[in-house]
Amino acid sequence: QVQLVESGGGLVQPGGSLRLSCAASGSGSSMNIMGWYRQAPGKEREWVVSITSDGITNYAESVKGRFTISRDDARNTMSLQMNSLRPEDTAVYYCHVRVTAIGPDFWGQGTLVTVSS
Repeated sequence: QVQLVESGGGLVQPGGSLRLSCAASGSGSSMNIMGWYRQAPGKEREWVVSITSDGITNYAESVKGRFTISRDDARNTMSLQMNSLRPEDTAVYYCHVRVTAIGPDFWGQGTLVTVSS
């Protein structure tokens, strides 16, 4: 079992920045894929960004150019730097990992990001 613990959520004004972190424990090897999903109030959970073990990143169009994902396999951690935040970025952000190419998948408990003036 892999445990994921997120941190870094909070309240920020539009145009501001936040940095989310996710620490993984319980796995003896680095994760195949790490990423973030988010769920806004009243909406379905959506994929935001992912990074492979080779460092290949993919971003949802809505966050491209504003968010940056990184990972540190030595520490089994992942970070999401979010800049130029908008009210529509308000959501609970979930850390996600896929241990191998075919799974299993694990999720964090979520951290709330609120963008509001």
